[in-house]
Amino acid sequence: MIGSKPVVVVGGGVGGLCTAVRLRSAGHEVTLVERNDVVGGKLATFEREGFTFDVGPSLLTLPHVFDEVFALAGTSLAAELDLVRLDPQFTYSWRDGSTLVVPDDPAATEAAFDEFAPGAGAQWREFDERGREIWDVSERTFFAGPMESPIALAKRMESPQDLLAIDALRTLRTAARRTFDDPRLRQWAQRYATYSGSSPAQAPATLACIPHIESRFGCWYPMGGLGALGRALERVALSIGVEIRTSCEVLAIARSVDRVTGVMTDTGDVLDASSVVANVDARHLYSDLLPDDGALSTVRKAKRSTSGFVLCIGARGSTDGIGHHNVWFSNDSMQEFREIDAGQLASDPTIYGCVSSMIDPSQAPEGDENWFLLVNTPPGIEIDEIAYRDLVLDRLASHGVDLRRRMRFCAQMTPADIEHNYRSPGGAIYGSSSNGMRAAFARPSNRGSVPGLYLVGGSSHPGGGLPLVATSARIVADMVHDDLTTSL
Repeated sequence: MIGSKPVVVVGGGVGGLCTAVRLRSAGHEVTLVERNDVVGGKLATFEREGFTFDVGPSLLTLPHVFDEVFALAGTSLAAELDLVRLDPQFTYSWRDGSTLVVPDDPAATEAAFDEFAPGAGAQWREFDERGREIWDVSERTFFAGPMESPIALAKRMESPQDLLAIDALRTLRTAARRTFDDPRLRQWAQRYATYSGSSPAQAPATLACIPHIESRFGCWYPMGGLGALGRALERVALSIGVEIRTSCEVLAIARSVDRVTGVMTDTGDVLDASSVVANVDARHLYSDLLPDDGALSTVRKAKRSTSGFVLCIGARGSTDGIGHHNVWFSNDSMQEFREIDAGQLASDPTIYGCVSSMIDPSQAPEGDENWFLLVNTPPGIEIDEIAYRDLVLDRLASHGVDLRRRMRFCAQMTPADIEHNYRSPGGAIYGSSSNGMRAAFARPSNRGSVPGLYLVGGSSHPGGGLPLVATSARIVADMVHDDLTTSL
């Protein structure tokens, strides 16, 4: 066993689980501590009356990032999960009655865009090629290691052209306007800012790589729901010897004069450790677990991502014209984001809807549908749940999809619920946002303020979302392993 003391991972979200598997596979003794009674973090499910809902991520992209984690443990993603590559990927709808169905094939997608708006196929191809260039450069620079300063990024670049290629000097809104003539497709392109809880008017055009990733690598669904991914990670972690303690809250991270020494839990235990990996929000870390005014001041410079208002609806019967993943756009996206950016609820929100029972019968009683609806909100906003629920359902009905008389039940989740469940200040879903050209450098460093402390997950580099927190785990596990083996 490498090292005389174990590594302790605080928090059993996807970032913490992937880090634990990587470190254990590298020969380290690893204990993972989770305050909730199950691991998985935001990769959570809600069950009621025979309906099951993914109430966190509802889509898996870049599956090879997770396959790499499983391979280190001697298995594979295919062996652990029954993955389905979705085709079509998304159904997009506007209130004028127009619909764009995006298939899982670049040539077919180009044709679908052309049919939707003459000439848009070539514009989509241009946007996609730009996204390809952004992704290829970002993968070997931005995602290749820690982001402790602009110099760290510059050292991984092959030439100044790489800096221009990632398109960080203009906003996603600008890129959309300069590529697409049709205002509906501009709205489609700008939607990808919300994948990182950001605003298209402030987020860099770098995010144009996201629709390319979906087109190139596919949109995937694990049968049984996204929660199956969390259960698979837990199962594999246990099989290789990671100790997992659930219903056990870390109250403080202990330190000596010059480094961390372990953690103290609410059970009265003190777990000694050579290194501590914090899979928690950085503000919670530096406010509560290891108070550090200087580090906290730096962390607060990173803008919080958006939160969300969620409806989980058990619906009777079936719905025509929908897909597994659906988006119903607002009439005015600029006004929508002006309201959100100003800390207000959108009066006409864009609505995302996932109906996984379309392809997975286990998610709803026979003949019925499990509707997960999400609208973006500012972090920390108070919501009149019933009033805003009715507004969202009214807006959905104006698109021709009326669930109001078909509901067996409707359960809500607010930013306050998200904050309580996951210790995410303001209920920020993705931790820190991508708003602003320097957002990537404003995120908390993966290396903590005290030697032996590391940060993994959505509030640190490279940001929120399943593939990014798994990438964060790779970066952090490599740092921990290198530091521990160097010190021997």
